[in-house]
Amino acid sequence: MTTSWIVVGLGVVVSLIGWFIGGNLGSGVLGFGLAHIILGLLDTMRPTVRH
Repeated sequence: MTTSWIVVGLGVVVSLIGWFIGGNLGSGVLGFGLAHIILGLLDTMRPTVRH
């Protein structure tokens, strides 16, 4: 669970960097960050198997 939240946090940071860069490069960086946010949040909803 902690790893998922770290991925979400890094996605937020990368998205903000992309927002401030702007242009085509910024759009790519922003999309990369948003993908990490979405995937991190989806990972938090995944059921865990406990042994």
